[in-house]
Order: sequence, then C-alpha cells, then structure tokens
Amino acid sequence: MKRNIVIIGGSHGITQAIAEQLQDSANLFTFSRATNFDVTKDILPLESLPEVIDGVVYAPGSINLKPFHLLKMEDFQNDMALNTMGAVKILQTLYPRLRKSDAASVVLFSTVAVQKGMNFHSSIAMAKGAIEGLVRSLAVEWAPKIRINAIAPSLVDTPLAQKITSNAKAMEVTVEKHPMKRIGHVNDIAAAAVYLLSEQSSWVTGQILAVDGGLSVS
Repeated sequence: MKRNIVIIGGSHGITQAIAEQLQDSANLFTFSRATNFDVTKDILPLESLPEVIDGVVYAPGSINLKPFHLLKMEDFQNDMALNTMGAVKILQTLYPRLRKSDAASVVLFSTVAVQKGMNFHSSIAMAKGAIEGLVRSLAVEWAPKIRINAIAPSLVDTPLAQKITSNAKAMEVTVEKHPMKRIGHVNDIAAAAVYLLSEQSSWVTGQILAVDGGLSVS
C-alpha cells in the first residue's frame, strides 16, 4: 500500500526532486506558492488530505545573507516566520493524522550554517537553529510512532541559490571550500529525504543529517 506523504515547499528544486523520487511509491500531496498556498498566511486545507498521513516534508526556506548590522528586525521575523513558525503550524495541523499512521516520519530542513559559523548567515542560522531544537524535542515527545529528523545542506544548485551560483567568482570560492570540490545537486538532498521518510531509517530519529560535501567538518 502506498504511503501518504505531504510536501510543503516550492514546486521546483529540492522538493521537485523529492516528489520525482517518491512518485511511484507514495501518494503525494504538495502545497506551495505555485498552488497558491502561502504557509505564512494560509491554513492547510485538511479536507483535501487523507485521514492518515505517513510522512511530511517541510522545505520552504530563504537565503537572506547580510552583515548583522544591516539586518532589520523585519528580516529576522520573516526568516523565523517562513523557516520555523511555518513548520510549527504545519506540524501542529497534521499531528492528529500523523498519529494515525503505524510509522510516520517528518523531514525538516536546517543548514550547515547552524553548526559552522559563516559570515552573513546570522538570520537564517538563527531560524534554522530553532528547527534543530524542535527536531530534538519532538523526536523524544513523539516517539515511538512518529520519527522526526532534519537535513542540513550546504549550498545546493537551486533557483533559491541563483544569486550565488550565477556568480563565477563566488562559485569558485565556494566550491574550493568543500572537501568534495562541488556544490550540492538537488538529487543529493532528495535522496537523503527519501531515506529519512522510508522504513530503511526506522531506527533514526532526532538527527540532523549533514549533506554538505564535507563542509561541516572541514
């Protein structure tokens, strides 16, 4: 029987790759701005979802890179609203249906910048750091029926990262910093998400999985 997986996030990039890898093995329910769903404002339409949810991927994100002294309170608030509070809202909404699954799994997204200090990342690192705390807390609270983990990528070649990936000099510097000598591909991250959603990771919860080309240990 196919599992019911809810994907919150963009209709391209990483979430598109996740959907493509899952399309033959799961019933997918996707919500993004492409479907006129804004997680910071809208309520998830439960009437369009099954009573049992087996997996959730929450992937909205931002790359708001500025020196700390140039960031406004609105920048911090917007990053928290999208990256953190949006995840909280979705999980609180879907929790009753996740509980009905025999083995549910939640995948959230952090960033390598939480564990590795990086220039100009204070706002996004703060928001994603809250995600890591949420993952560890809920892993204990929701066990054993619901697992929850997060993926912490480094730079991935997506439309969201286009300001960096389209700059040849910035890319040269970035690639050189990674031990694997390349930035991430969407399928690198999608494969990790599919693993965490699957029964192959049935003894994995409360973890922050670094998929970062070795940057976090360099």
